[in-house]
Amino acid sequence: MGVIFDDELKRLRSHFMEMGIDASEQIYQATKAFTDHDADLADKVLTTDTKINDEEIHLEKQALKLMALQNPVATDFRKIISILKASTDIERLGDYSTHIARAAITLSKFEHHEDIEQPIEQMMMIVRKMLERILDAYVYTDEQVAYEVANEDLKVDLLYVKLQKEIMKALVKGGEDVKAYESYLAVIRNLERAGDHIVNLAEWIIYSGSGKLVELNPGKADPTLVRRKLTGNQ
Repeated sequence: MGVIFDDELKRLRSHFMEMGIDASEQIYQATKAFTDHDADLADKVLTTDTKINDEEIHLEKQALKLMALQNPVATDFRKIISILKASTDIERLGDYSTHIARAAITLSKFEHHEDIEQPIEQMMMIVRKMLERILDAYVYTDEQVAYEVANEDLKVDLLYVKLQKEIMKALVKGGEDVKAYESYLAVIRNLERAGDHIVNLAEWIIYSGSGKLVELNPGKADPTLVRRKLTGNQ
């Protein structure tokens, strides 16, 4: 049974990685659609919306079947549970990609606002890099990288708060570009949430390796951290 279980677990991990790679590609395409004001590319992202959902359902069935038929020991049970839980976070990343794609379609109708779009692009690059690194960390159950990626989320939170303030100022002024600024607000909100779910993935890596449930999100662990960073009070 050990050989069979190991083979099935490898297959489960492989399916999870495929799902993660698909989510990473979807985020890339959605962000490119945003940065290029490319409505056609955004439409393509929306047409692939169900793929990651279908992958999650398939992975869930595979994981439950593995637990039911192979009766895994505690350490192997943790590995399955961590993949099962992490797949939910991956699915949410796919959802955020579609939200960004919809915002990109709206923004394609307006002029660029470089003062807003440049820091949003920076925010996007951080999130994409975080996801790429955490997927690599999953392959090796690399807890050190998991901690490092989780700490990167603070950069996302700082950009989110700064951009939110700038966008809200523009919204108060009103004008013809109100819809554009509302779309910017939606994009940064989804990126901030994507960062949180990537931190969740880091936490599941720790759980898989050590059995510990830890809080790695810097903003949640220290609710005043972002405000102190912004005001220079370390």
